[in-house]
Amino acid sequence: MSPVTVDKTVDCTGLSCPMPIVRTKKAIEEMHAGQVLEVVATDPGSVADVKSWATRTGHQFLGTTTSEDKVFRHYIRKAVPDEVKPEQRHPHTVTNEELAERLADGGVLIDVREPAEYAFSHVPGAISVPLGELEQHVSELAPYQKQPVYVICRTGSRSDTACQVLAGHGFERVYNVVPGMSQWQGPTEQSL
Repeated sequence: MSPVTVDKTVDCTGLSCPMPIVRTKKAIEEMHAGQVLEVVATDPGSVADVKSWATRTGHQFLGTTTSEDKVFRHYIRKAVPDEVKPEQRHPHTVTNEELAERLADGGVLIDVREPAEYAFSHVPGAISVPLGELEQHVSELAPYQKQPVYVICRTGSRSDTACQVLAGHGFERVYNVVPGMSQWQGPTEQSL
């Protein structure tokens, strides 16, 4: 018997970013304050995504369990209305086209997708730092604090969270790349 009593379960198995968050947001909106939502997902990126979304919106992230078959179960308690915050978005963005131009002038590109996503297709020169590991690698990225830092993911969702994390650690010129790799038309490479 599970030690967590849930009021609603959302099945996001087989879905990738941003769909687990889209479904989580919709489910939370239909619940009452204090109720617990279970989000079942297979996307490894959901581990960082769900926790970040809950924190940014004022809901209580209770935790995640992982089964042997790599199914993630995320638990979120819906906040009371005065605890809920409007979802914050990083204010500085660049389009895919602008990124291609700006990289020619310098700066660094950080790809916050999962390692498998990065391995199969990434922008040449991008540094792979999965969102779930970003906090652990901030000190390694410190040399880039004062130069333009462009952050990319598949759709602009995880990269938005990463931009907020980096800005919170003193990075002065951080830009979210939207719409990201899902619509990237420039050169790519693999690292298999």
